[in-house]
Amino acid sequence: MRKVKKPVFFIVFAVIALFTLSTIFGVHSQYGDIVKTYVHGVDDIRLGIDIQGGVDVTFEPAGDVDATEEQMDAALETIKLRLANQNISDSETYLDYKSNRIIVRYPWQAGETDFNPEQAVKELGETAELTFRKGTDTSTDENGDTVPAGDIVLTGADVAQASTGGSKDDTTGEITWVVTLDLNDSGKEKFYEATSELYQSKGKISIWMDNTMISEPSVSAVISDGKASISGNFTYESAKELADKINSGALPFSLETTSFKTISPTMGEGALNAMVIAGLITLLLIVVYMIVLYRLLGVVASLTLIGQVAGMLAAVSGWFGFMSSTTLTIPGIAGIILSVGMGVDANIITGERIREELRKGKTLDTALYSGYHRAFSAIFDGNLTGILVSIVLMGAFGVPSSIWAKIFNHTIFWFFGATTEGVIYSFGFTLMTGLIMNFIMGVFAARLMTMSLSRFKCFQNKKLYGGGIDVKAD
Repeated sequence: MRKVKKPVFFIVFAVIALFTLSTIFGVHSQYGDIVKTYVHGVDDIRLGIDIQGGVDVTFEPAGDVDATEEQMDAALETIKLRLANQNISDSETYLDYKSNRIIVRYPWQAGETDFNPEQAVKELGETAELTFRKGTDTSTDENGDTVPAGDIVLTGADVAQASTGGSKDDTTGEITWVVTLDLNDSGKEKFYEATSELYQSKGKISIWMDNTMISEPSVSAVISDGKASISGNFTYESAKELADKINSGALPFSLETTSFKTISPTMGEGALNAMVIAGLITLLLIVVYMIVLYRLLGVVASLTLIGQVAGMLAAVSGWFGFMSSTTLTIPGIAGIILSVGMGVDANIITGERIREELRKGKTLDTALYSGYHRAFSAIFDGNLTGILVSIVLMGAFGVPSSIWAKIFNHTIFWFFGATTEGVIYSFGFTLMTGLIMNFIMGVFAARLMTMSLSRFKCFQNKKLYGGGIDVKAD
């Protein structure tokens, strides 16, 4: 049995303390008005709309339209563009191909007093107006908004399809991406006349979505067959994005709202405050209970519980470099509290096993080693089943782009289709993170700290571990 040295307790304690402090406050540097963030703190956590307040709306094609994936991609790009036009930058948009649904969530903006969510949602779902215009000139309408001023060459009705295309350089192996346009009969003649007029002067034909210019390609050839291409420094993603935007102006359907709800920021803030206060009170009661009942083991358990909570908050905020931040919702906070409860359960199991060994008359080192060893299998089984449940929740209720959703929506959940209930995903994420941190803090860190403390003569009393007589360590 390998003995743990005395300094190990202080090393582990320092690591937990530094980790907790950096999780709460983050690590930043400031030069003048420029703040650079190295490690995210709790202030950087993105709050869900059930806490921060906001709008949650689901769109579907109006009527009995069976939209293709390409058409749904195009509709999504229209919504993204209109969100930007409404100065809504902190939005989440998800696409469910199986059910032809587009889900949009965005929080209330700071300082908003006259925002009309019903009108904003109505504008998001309206049919997009796509125009190709001569030049890039603009003017101002009666409302003071900037609008295109050039003569209209084409509308969305003249575009049959926009798609991406690429050509590979045999020498360098690099692929040059372009956006290709196929015009229908109504657009061929119009485009031929416009390109004939602008070709000599290398003029531009700007492309507008509503009142937003999305591209301004120059005319480099006279096009008479209705097949054109837009070239530039495109990646595949940027070329597909432009093609989707152009296609959205040629959609044969509008979007209708099938689900719409708003959450008051006051209600969300009240729920958050209640959850935080309840969590702090619960943690305090747990600390007192563990110390009274398990004494030194309770002190160690309390320290590791703090480290476990810090680990969950770190995962949510994006503290770990290999993990991106995620949105914290009220069910996510419930997941934190539940995992803390399971962490307490793990410490109780360990404490009882150590007590049993001490009552058998074993030496302190032997009792500690046997107690942790016997408790591990029960803790492992309980935490593993919890982790499996949380992964299934993340797969079933996560956004379509998440790794767990991709795995499960192509296997056991394929017949349900993708779902985007982010509040349940947050619960699964915090629960899984908490159980993993329970292994790290509640099992390994607690064992190292306890075994290290048992090296000190002042901590070699059975009463400090739930026993009844003094005993020397091995």
